[in-house]
Amino acid sequence: MKIRRKILAITLAFLMTIGFLSGCGAKAEETVENEGKPTVTELEYWTFLELHGNHFQDMCDKWNTNHPNRQIALTVNVLSYDDMHSKLQIALQSGEGAPDIVDIEIGKYANFLKGEPQLEPLNDMIDEYRDKLVESRIELYSKEGKNYGVPSHVGATVCFYNMEILKAAGVNYEEIVTWEDFKEAGVKVKEATGKYMISVDTGALWQLNVLLAQQGTDWVNKDGTVDVNTKEAKKALELLKEFQDLGIAATIPGGNPDTKEAYPCYNAGEFACAVMPLWQMSRYTSYMPDLEGKIAIGKVPVFEKGMPCSVGGGGTGTCVTNQCEDAELAKDFLGYAKLSTEGAIGLWKNLGFDPCNTEVWTMEEFTHDEENVYVKYFVNNPFDVLNAMRDEISLVKSTDAYPMINSIFCSVTLNSIFESDADIGQSLAEAQQQIENELQ
Repeated sequence: MKIRRKILAITLAFLMTIGFLSGCGAKAEETVENEGKPTVTELEYWTFLELHGNHFQDMCDKWNTNHPNRQIALTVNVLSYDDMHSKLQIALQSGEGAPDIVDIEIGKYANFLKGEPQLEPLNDMIDEYRDKLVESRIELYSKEGKNYGVPSHVGATVCFYNMEILKAAGVNYEEIVTWEDFKEAGVKVKEATGKYMISVDTGALWQLNVLLAQQGTDWVNKDGTVDVNTKEAKKALELLKEFQDLGIAATIPGGNPDTKEAYPCYNAGEFACAVMPLWQMSRYTSYMPDLEGKIAIGKVPVFEKGMPCSVGGGGTGTCVTNQCEDAELAKDFLGYAKLSTEGAIGLWKNLGFDPCNTEVWTMEEFTHDEENVYVKYFVNNPFDVLNAMRDEISLVKSTDAYPMINSIFCSVTLNSIFESDADIGQSLAEAQQQIENELQ
């Protein structure tokens, strides 16, 4: 699809008569430039999530109100996940047909950083906001010192605790600091209620990512080569296996808490805790209505006091392609839509995301709005938790190998360990070998 730029020129007398110029649903007011002729620039945006598109349309309206001399007509195209990423890859490789602005999901992102990225560096724009941002989330979409993507959220990993279950067992989640504390609490929950404390996930790496990050490690070495057969990965899996053997953890339908099969299990109170990124909040409000007023958000326990407790989970980096004819305008709008104070507030209100702009984390008129669906749903305020751990949010790198690592672990390794009781050390060695073979 060839990108078109449309310049709408209307004389000043006509503008005064008509009184408006359509552009992304916003008025151009009485903007006059280029010798009395206002301009509207068309930008095309691709995404795989309709809600993301709605957010950008909302921010486009606000942009046009606040920037009368730089009006934007935004075209949003929502494509299926695989179709969008495939079309984008072809368009960038061929040199034509790419949108101006595009969402790239973290699981696909490394593919677009191979060789010379066909994306615009965003450093100058991001520098305007950098001192307010969670830097690890910017690094996620970077290569060789160049920032190519703007994050949608921090995705800080937390514990979602069912207070009804914990109270029945006499457990105070605020006293759970280490995984040893968590284990003791889980035993109390099992004895008092018969409920499981946590799931052992077979279909996602959310749990393992945070357990590795707490130990200061990753799925790859510093040079990017795969290294999953490590003592840190073994320690993480042994912890979860111990919970399963004690009867305080169990596998869950769907393989992890963020599935349509798992939501009913949580809604029915079968598990006391879910370890998930904060964007899981929207799943609670959408799919677990019976838990409203019963779920508290807490820090993830650590192996030893002093360790960082969290890691950013998931993510979508929004980029400007090198086929954009007005890259500066696209960059400025992108920063406004996702990194500015207005954008951060929009991400929270429109999508329930924990924004990367930490400045808004302390704006109580925004964070503690009693009419906000998330503030009303949860026992405590999500931003109180975020502020308590703002310096403890680590990074798991996105590399070319990560999709394959995720695939092997979620289709083979975790099922072998938690469903078939396979030896952890052997399972990790086999995973390492299989991943290396697949990547050759």
